[in-house]
Amino acid sequence: MNKKKQQTEQTKKRIADASKALFAQKGFKATSIEDIVKATGCSAGNIYYHFKSKEGLFFHLLDDWNREWEDNWLARESMYASTIDKLYGIAEHSALDHLNHPLSKAVDEFFFNADNDPVIEERINEMVGGYIEFNRQLLQQGIDNGELEMADVTGIATILDILMYGLNQHTRKMGHEEALAAYRLAMDVFLHGIAKRPR
Repeated sequence: MNKKKQQTEQTKKRIADASKALFAQKGFKATSIEDIVKATGCSAGNIYYHFKSKEGLFFHLLDDWNREWEDNWLARESMYASTIDKLYGIAEHSALDHLNHPLSKAVDEFFFNADNDPVIEERINEMVGGYIEFNRQLLQQGIDNGELEMADVTGIATILDILMYGLNQHTRKMGHEEALAAYRLAMDVFLHGIAKRPR
């Protein structure tokens, strides 16, 4: 990497790190570009040059979070022997990640207040599509190895994403153990249902 590119990457990282702390502390809407300018010493023009907009900067942080989540999951995935074990493992991993990540509240605010901007909605939809595809591939593994049985894999993958998103919302104020128990129960219901089996 040449010196100019290295400086560019360092500047982007400085802006990203400072804005992450501000978003975590103040939320997305209350954090202004002026706040980021003060925190970084970079000009507003420099911030817009690297990230195009405050939303673009926030999506950069979300992309980092998603990569970090996936890297952490891939490092643990081999601990789980079956697809069903992996689903419980993902539930636990997601619970702890959402409870501990500094951007959790800001992300919820951002998703709820997209102001119907079609560019932001499209980017959110792409992100959600990635989550659903991740779920679909995992569920397909379970079908292929005979653990799971279903017709509409994409539909079930979507339901799994909805379940995880809802859990993120409802467990926000719970303690770790209570949240983990809620995620485990949700996975029990997802995999086995609640209807009484005919005798």
